[in-house]
Amino acid sequence: MNSTSNLNVLKLVILGSGGVGKSAITIQFLQTHFIEIYDPTIEDAYRKQVIVDKKCYFLEILDTAGQEEYAAMRHVYMREGDGFIIVYDISKISSFNQIESIRESIWMGKDYKQDVPLVLCGNKTDLNHRRQVSYHEGYLLAQKFKCKFIECSAKEAYNIEELWFTLIREIESQRCPKPKLKIYYKCIIL
Repeated sequence: MNSTSNLNVLKLVILGSGGVGKSAITIQFLQTHFIEIYDPTIEDAYRKQVIVDKKCYFLEILDTAGQEEYAAMRHVYMREGDGFIIVYDISKISSFNQIESIRESIWMGKDYKQDVPLVLCGNKTDLNHRRQVSYHEGYLLAQKFKCKFIECSAKEAYNIEELWFTLIREIESQRCPKPKLKIYYKCIIL
């Protein structure tokens, strides 16, 4: 028997331009440790078992390359991912400006399926004094994408677990949508 047979296996993908902190967010979540040195990632895969809302999940996390020269690799994990986190650096407007094209890549990989579980993440709130992207701008873009929005700091471990758990909840809500209540009106004639 496979050890993951009783678990919900989820493939999560973290995306964003180079240097926004994708690896730092991932390592902080997995190991509660902040990596100081920026070492460009080509592609790293991790596994972690978590319990969210009393349900056990086995996560397969793919930390992707942000550099443009690795963009050709994206279509494979776009197709296979169950949910996505798109990260930008709040202190670099250029990283925010690339979000729309990353979102488009996800859509293409999912054959333009509308309801792809997605969380938009503004990282590096510890650099608030150098902020170039306001909270409101991030929030409005998330509204446009119809997805959740979270700001975090991998360095300060602020909102890291909440970021990943929010994505898991988004995947779960799309897998098991809440039934729509039907309201019946009954007229009683006296």
